[in-house]
Amino acid sequence: MVVGTVQTLRVSNTDGRKVYAHNEEMEPHFSAVSPQTPGLEHTEKGKIKFSFANLMHLHQPLVIMDEAHKAGSKLSQEVYERINPTALIEFTATPKGFNNLLHSVTAQELKDEEMIKMPVVLDEAETWQGAVNSAILKRAELQEHAERDREAYIRPIVLFQAQKKGEEVTVEVLKQHLIDNENIDPSKIAVATGAQRELDGINLFKPDCPIEYVITIEALKEGWDCSFAYVFCSVANIRSSTDAEQLLGRVLRMPYAQKRKAKALNKSYAKLVSKRFMDAAHSLRDKLIDMGFEESEAEDNIEAEQLGLDDGLFRPQPRPTPTMKVAIQASQEEASKMNTAVPSKVQVTFDESGKSHVEVKGFLKPEEADTLISYAPESLKPQLQQSINEHHAKYQQEIPPSQKGETFTLPRLMAYVQGEMVFGDPDILMEQHEWSLADHPARLEASEFSIVDTTNTFEIDLDGNRVTIGSGDAAEQLTMNVEVDDWTPNSLVQWLDRKIRTPWLSQAELLAWLSDVVTYLTRDRELSLSQLMRCKFILARKLSEKIQGFRQAEREKVYQANLFGPDAHIEVSFDQGFTFFDEMYAGVPKYHGTYRFKKHFMGPDAVPVFDSKKVNGEEEQCAFMIDSHPRVKYWTRNVSRHPNSFSLPTSTDKFYPDFVALLDDNRLLVVEYKGKDRTPEENRDSREKNLIGQQWAKASDGKAVFVMTTIEKGDPKEVRVAIDSILHQ
Repeated sequence: MVVGTVQTLRVSNTDGRKVYAHNEEMEPHFSAVSPQTPGLEHTEKGKIKFSFANLMHLHQPLVIMDEAHKAGSKLSQEVYERINPTALIEFTATPKGFNNLLHSVTAQELKDEEMIKMPVVLDEAETWQGAVNSAILKRAELQEHAERDREAYIRPIVLFQAQKKGEEVTVEVLKQHLIDNENIDPSKIAVATGAQRELDGINLFKPDCPIEYVITIEALKEGWDCSFAYVFCSVANIRSSTDAEQLLGRVLRMPYAQKRKAKALNKSYAKLVSKRFMDAAHSLRDKLIDMGFEESEAEDNIEAEQLGLDDGLFRPQPRPTPTMKVAIQASQEEASKMNTAVPSKVQVTFDESGKSHVEVKGFLKPEEADTLISYAPESLKPQLQQSINEHHAKYQQEIPPSQKGETFTLPRLMAYVQGEMVFGDPDILMEQHEWSLADHPARLEASEFSIVDTTNTFEIDLDGNRVTIGSGDAAEQLTMNVEVDDWTPNSLVQWLDRKIRTPWLSQAELLAWLSDVVTYLTRDRELSLSQLMRCKFILARKLSEKIQGFRQAEREKVYQANLFGPDAHIEVSFDQGFTFFDEMYAGVPKYHGTYRFKKHFMGPDAVPVFDSKKVNGEEEQCAFMIDSHPRVKYWTRNVSRHPNSFSLPTSTDKFYPDFVALLDDNRLLVVEYKGKDRTPEENRDSREKNLIGQQWAKASDGKAVFVMTTIEKGDPKEVRVAIDSILHQ
């Protein structure tokens, strides 16, 4: 039996390939072969080449070819003629027209045998960042199901397909995004491309394997199989069935070929970038049909991702986007020019009769309408303006405020420091605050840092022909206190300085403090220098934590003095505030639950998904009460950590309240929801957030109100009561 790759044999010019090379050691195999035997390769002197390829030709092997759909070229046929097989058996998951199909196993049969994860749950995002974020959330959800499944170990894996070099989302860009923006531990990420083979030698099925995310381009199309792969995420815009090709072979395999108790673990998941859901759905359907599904079976085995619902069958379908269509008389050149006006919403087509058709999907903001009309021929501008006005008038009640071009701004909290107005952010305030490390004790007490020798020494020696292991001499264990010439107090101080240096401390200040610490440890606590050197990494970590503690204490002091102290002078600034606008959360996954919110600033289909995974969760109920409040003009989720979102400072971080709204009297409403176990009375973090929220509202001079609310008794009306209470003050 010979195992090899077809690439070894598939060359036009056989010179230089060992499989075709003349080898004198193979002469006995050809001793009885006539030089006139047809089909054999000859040397320049006309003699038979003693090559492995000629040997295969003589023996007429049975050839078994995997991935046979890739071996249909003219050159591949020439290779078959060279090796002269008795028979050729081909295996492929995607047969082509040149494959002689003798037996086929459909994907439906595999599903019936519990060998593949079906259906495929499809979720689309308008941006690649949204698709990546959604894939990470889905993996976390599946992990919870897997941990409850005691029958077999499963660690769900996300397979990311990055773009090629020169495009926007390369492997490097995607990996850095996972680390920097999604806070994924680099040890959980593996890159598998032609150049980077980080999966080599790794057993993904081992419980101690950390890999949860695999990034590839095309390297996993064949020869890679891991049934833990549940979620496929492609950052390329899906336009055809071939774009989704990797998905159906890589994430369909069922772990351990049996159904799991959790329904979610019996499905596979696709996160794709597509401006239109139906484009992505049809792409996957086409690929399923290629794999052997009947057309009806293919459609039955594609589901839309339902966030916040156990069963998506009863989810209310989004209303079709209102569309304006108008026929105009315009040349092909004029129509083409108009097509560039607002490409995301406007499409202008030109037919053979000489008529152009303008189609507007959704609603044009005032500036977008002005742009479109400016691109139209002068004679058509009145007609086009009238059509747009009639379209907007007809659907006036359905146009979200953001799509009318409206924005609203929440002011930023500011503080006067040394006669200057600055952001009320502890990092900014610390720049104005002078403090010294010398003002803090240069000591590490035994409760903070101690060295206990727990080392056991063993000797390994030969006793005759046997290896013996015994305990060593107790005197040998005292080597921890032996002095080393290069180990000096100054070298330890210099090493610690390099290890824990920070940009907000001068080197001279840090060196002086570290020198005092080392002196205290060696002189006052009588720890030997050799002990400290051997434990220097632990010592560096302890000192770094201590310095961070000093700085945090200074931050809290500055925070309290400048924002809450008797001499604090705070204001709010609308000019430097947080402005909410259309599509500011374009890449954020959207809510698809049972409620259809009527007053959301960006429209009912653009509500950012809630943090809670529970169906009809408390945050969702809180949003419903805000949406239904008669005083609320419109509102939106304030997505945590998003660069466009409204935030308030705390002594340790930034605080992103859950909801922001505009009231009917143009006051601004900010609502922070806290679970009943995290009320301000019982939780320090909640108490600090409530205090800064109230301080911000007070500084707004009546232009804004802040509410921290809970649903303690399970009744959402508590949220309305809390809002009413603050509005009536």
